[in-house]
Amino acid sequence: MEGSLEAPTRHAIPWQDEAWYDEAALEAELRRVYDICHGCRRCFNLCDSFPILFDAVDESPNEEVSDLSAGQIKAVVDACTLCDMCFMTKCPYVPPHRFDLDFPHLMLRHRAVEHRKGNTPLVDRELAKMTRNGRLGSALAGAANWATKEGNRLTRPVIEGVTGIDARAHLPPFMETALVNQAAALIPPPNPDGPAFGKKAVLYAGCHDNFNDGTPGEAAMKVLAHNGVQLRVEYPDCCGMPKFENGDMAAVASAAERISAFFAPMIAEGWDVVPLTTSCALMLKFEWPLIEPANANVALLAKHCFDVSEYVVRLAKDCGLAPIEAMPKSIGVHFACHARAQNMGPKAMEMLKLIPEARPQLSERCSGHGGKWGIFKQNFDRAIKVGKPTAKNLMKDDPDIVVSECPLAGPHLRQVIEVNGQEPPARIGHPIEVMAQAYGL
Repeated sequence: MEGSLEAPTRHAIPWQDEAWYDEAALEAELRRVYDICHGCRRCFNLCDSFPILFDAVDESPNEEVSDLSAGQIKAVVDACTLCDMCFMTKCPYVPPHRFDLDFPHLMLRHRAVEHRKGNTPLVDRELAKMTRNGRLGSALAGAANWATKEGNRLTRPVIEGVTGIDARAHLPPFMETALVNQAAALIPPPNPDGPAFGKKAVLYAGCHDNFNDGTPGEAAMKVLAHNGVQLRVEYPDCCGMPKFENGDMAAVASAAERISAFFAPMIAEGWDVVPLTTSCALMLKFEWPLIEPANANVALLAKHCFDVSEYVVRLAKDCGLAPIEAMPKSIGVHFACHARAQNMGPKAMEMLKLIPEARPQLSERCSGHGGKWGIFKQNFDRAIKVGKPTAKNLMKDDPDIVVSECPLAGPHLRQVIEVNGQEPPARIGHPIEVMAQAYGL
């Protein structure tokens, strides 16, 4: 029987349970789930994990999952970007269905087992040290940005040879000064005539916002302060998403414990927590409570945490927004996977519809980037392939502006648009930047 009359739910991740790491039990579960997926095939067009699985089964001697080798099983895991789209949009067998199928968290379990065995590649482990990397990159911004720039024929082939990062892949440049260190000079005072005057929000600057691109953060400050919100910007540490992708559950749990404790006193004083990046919001709101279900600070933070687009829409409904000038422009909106995985609806679309005469159009497919997954040589062409339908849909009506809530998806989609034979926009920024533009800020 397909589907369920009850709302989908997710189980807590039993990462501290020894049974979760039992390799025989894991293999049995992988084969059980793969067999269900093989019989269903609704996810054939989401990412390459499913075509890889289906082709392997179809080409096996008996066309059965039981024929698959350990290498073929792992190839499916390696192609997964943990975007959550199969769970969110396609799978009819998610809990509470009796098949109890959560494909992304099963891929996570496999990676956790491999990580515990010491099999996570060194480059993956080092790239996941985001705070260290951000601080080093900012301190050496000039040299780092020169060396990592696309088209640098001197350094990028060397970087590819040493790290496996594809020479064609966009790598985010570093700012010389972290956003949290610029904040005191950037944050406008709250507009006393703003309809949200009296509200307080702490912007959680994720790694990309803090070290690589402060533009969305600056735009958020301007929009929210213009509407009367008192602001502060904090970066206690990385949310742990890159380590989550590696299956390093202990490190993610540590981040959840430390960062939620950092924000708890602010929440008690009436501050809302607004992450600037969808992946960070997803971790704080959904993944951390599944990893640390008994932690009161984690639960408190999840309750008072809002994605930045979600927060603006919430203000509009609760108290209204300051008047916005008409902006008669078409806007291609990429619905980032980690925005959709927050199960809040397309808040960027809702926010942009608040701009008079704006014409936002939503594209609901994955960009293909998948965090750090898409930058590696073995994945880059696949990341371009997955992103092609998204880019095509974004550009089909030749929009005046193109945006994405994911800071990594934007530059990647520019590359995909170019591969598709079209002229990419100069920037694919965050939707909050369009709101700031509409306000003339």
